[in-house]
Amino acid sequence: MSESKQVNQFDIQLGQKHLIVQRRYEAIGALNDLLIGIWFLIGSFFFLSDALVEDGTWLFILGSAQLLIKPAIKLVSLLHIGRIHPQLRSGSPFKK
Repeated sequence: MSESKQVNQFDIQLGQKHLIVQRRYEAIGALNDLLIGIWFLIGSFFFLSDALVEDGTWLFILGSAQLLIKPAIKLVSLLHIGRIHPQLRSGSPFKK
């Protein structure tokens, strides 16, 4: 079987469940990115007022902590997909 046929066969084998799971994690990642942007933007505006500097600092800390969530979401996504599709754990999608 040619390599292009093997790749297409692999894509089909992953199926609808893989796409659903992947899209859910992408949505979670996008929401996380949006919240990070909101915290940093609001925190930046808070730094314009002396009375709100401390609150702005906490928003920066929150946004920075949320930056750690990004790779965690990706890692959980990869582990979840690996559990759904054991052939992905073998290192090669072309092994049978």
